[in-house]
Amino acid sequence: MNLMNEIVNYLNEILPDAKCELNYSKDYELVIAVMLSAQTTDKRVNVVTDLLFNKYPTLNDLSQANINDIINIIRPIGTYNKKASNIIEISKKILKEKNGIVPNDREFIESLPGVGRKTANVVLNNIYNENVIAVDTHVARVSYRLGICSKNDNPLVIEQKINKKFKKDDLGRLHHQLVLFGRYYCKAKKPLCEQCKLKNICREYKKRN
Repeated sequence: MNLMNEIVNYLNEILPDAKCELNYSKDYELVIAVMLSAQTTDKRVNVVTDLLFNKYPTLNDLSQANINDIINIIRPIGTYNKKASNIIEISKKILKEKNGIVPNDREFIESLPGVGRKTANVVLNNIYNENVIAVDTHVARVSYRLGICSKNDNPLVIEQKINKKFKKDDLGRLHHQLVLFGRYYCKAKKPLCEQCKLKNICREYKKRN
């Protein structure tokens, strides 16, 4: 069995039902939630989006919201001034240019304020079941430790290497598995190495032992 199959099989074993941990019920809610998740945790984002989307239940409501009110709601997640502005501008742009629907269109999604390739990939993966990898800090860390990428590779290079080494049909599920594996098992501090079946190929385990 090659190393990539070994990784896939183990992640399928421990995380068979991995999925996005951000709460959303509409396509634009996911865009906003992922944008808000930069430099904070999904748990914190879920707390503020629960308040935000209850108070402003439609795109139109969000597009006309008072920015100071949004700032007060999302204040716990940090960088709230810019993110509050992004929420309003994202809402306006989706309404004006796409009639309120987030399209299966990477170029448009990446044109939204505060949205880059990672956010676009999360949206395309979850809304349109595209087999794409969104490289966050967890995916980057796990990929380096398992020898998929090099230490100084940027997110785009890491994404390209994952795309090259794994089967395309595995990528959609693999994205969620790598995120959760990094979040709960292969943690930045105190990774759960002893119980991990991939420690024989892990740079971090070799370094620690």
